[in-house]
Amino acid sequence: MAHFEVIEREGLNLVKATLKNETVRTESGAMYYMRGDIRMESKMPSASGFLKSMVTGENIIRPTYTGSGELFLEPAFSSFHVFDCGGSEWMIGGGGYVASDDAISIDIHRDKMMTSLLSGKGFLNFWTKVRGHGKVVIKAQGAVEEIHLNNDRLVVDGNFAVAWQGSLDYKVEKATKSLLGSATSGEFLVNTYTGTGKILLAAVPNWRQFLLDQIHASIYAHAASK
Repeated sequence: MAHFEVIEREGLNLVKATLKNETVRTESGAMYYMRGDIRMESKMPSASGFLKSMVTGENIIRPTYTGSGELFLEPAFSSFHVFDCGGSEWMIGGGGYVASDDAISIDIHRDKMMTSLLSGKGFLNFWTKVRGHGKVVIKAQGAVEEIHLNNDRLVVDGNFAVAWQGSLDYKVEKATKSLLGSATSGEFLVNTYTGTGKILLAAVPNWRQFLLDQIHASIYAHAASK
């Protein structure tokens, strides 16, 4: 399997994939640059694949990179997280998939109609579904924390869950039993995950503090250079 590494450069994050006669797949347009004996190939999807793309809005043309060398993916302010699929099925939040080993299968999963309606995303709510043995790279809004459930229930506010195992039952529910209680609690709707499996949570970073830290670092560096 290829080796994925997250690198930070001047406040930006990027993913480096080291290939040794191996193949990785990425989201369309994710390549930054590559070096070594690596060839890129982009196959056209099937008719059913095109139909899924039209319905979901998800880009299903994902190029592969085969050979030996280093592949760098486009840098971003967002965080990246690498996890082992471990033969399990995982759901990844919309737009979160970045790259994976070629052995990982990728599909689209549709939520139940009621869950989609409650989530505020209309009649259709889709996730990227991955399965197989190998590494998967996802994009997140902040540092990722892995939660393990063992026949338990986790309640999450907002879209902090960026990926979860398909063995978990996912629902959107009222925060309390009554509509009035949910409305007055400040947490009207919440996401619940029930059963046994793993969930990856990512908190939204404090961008105000981040910008202040960058300004302070710049002032310090300027003063130190005099």
